[in-house]
Amino acid sequence: MSRVGKKSIQIPEGVKVGFVGDALVAKGAKGELSYQVHELISVALSSDSIQLTPKSRDKIARSLWGTSRSRVKNLLLGVSIGFEKRLEVIGVGYKAQMDGNVLILSLGYSKDSTYNVPDGISLSVAGKKQDQIIVSGIDLQLVGQTVAEICALRPPEPYKGKGVRCVGSFVLRKSVKK
Repeated sequence: MSRVGKKSIQIPEGVKVGFVGDALVAKGAKGELSYQVHELISVALSSDSIQLTPKSRDKIARSLWGTSRSRVKNLLLGVSIGFEKRLEVIGVGYKAQMDGNVLILSLGYSKDSTYNVPDGISLSVAGKKQDQIIVSGIDLQLVGQTVAEICALRPPEPYKGKGVRCVGSFVLRKSVKK
């Protein structure tokens, strides 16, 4: 039994939830998102909460139960308050800047790295030395994918810690070769 799946999801104020075909659609202050619920999961809507239950007892249905509940909860949080992740660019001369819908990163390579911002994501550069990137949007999966793609342009290296990483993440440092 899924401990996560058993919990009901409270619908935040100002969010309207309904079905369009098999998809669960949520509309809120930040925008509108939909989630295609798997056929092995049933969804019960009430006025202020959502309850998900598996239709059968097989392993696949039980595996999808908690995942579907988390996806629906993130859907509701996204349309009501949105998601934000912060990145930091660490290194001498490393910096980030925005040029319209393109993020330009100076990461120590001979050419600047560019990243085209996908639809539904807003990027901004902050910090005194333009060394912080703020990624925000309503879809948690898209925000996480965008962060992963930006971090992959220059992953942090273990000797000096230079590169792009999430704020607060830990990089295991190695000592120099002796």
